[in-house]
Amino acid sequence: MNGQIVQPTGIVQYLIPIAVFLVIFAFRARSLSRLRPLKLERLWIVPAIYLAIVVANFVAKPPTLAAWIASVIALLVGAALGWQRGRMMQIHVDPETHALNQKGSPWAILFLMAIVLVKMAAQGEGRALGFDVTLVTDAALAFALGMFTMTRVEMYLRAGRLLEAARLS
Repeated sequence: MNGQIVQPTGIVQYLIPIAVFLVIFAFRARSLSRLRPLKLERLWIVPAIYLAIVVANFVAKPPTLAAWIASVIALLVGAALGWQRGRMMQIHVDPETHALNQKGSPWAILFLMAIVLVKMAAQGEGRALGFDVTLVTDAALAFALGMFTMTRVEMYLRAGRLLEAARLS
């Protein structure tokens, strides 16, 4: 061997990530049927971490004007879809203890899978079509930031309303 790294090509480069996702989905789908505690005070953590990642990426390699425009549009689309994804999450309030619990929706996971597949197609086939991969990556980061943030904002607001209603009854 001369030390060369062989990269998967063609359909294999798509099948490997899909197979990995399906394995993760299979494990995750089992836990979706169980209620898990929902801590309102912790919902900000994932968006904050993701914001730091996006900012670090944009500072390390500042986007072009076209990438900024694409990123803002992607952020808004991600926010709208994130709101819908948040609505798919089931939130339960224990009537006696007022403890909040959530149950993930399989639709929310499939929703994420569709987004990942679109991103993969844009990066894989986009390169062949002459797309700016950096622009696509910047927009994908902004999209995910909008989606993760608004999913949690919607869940926070809805859980607050459900908790208040439970306390009044």
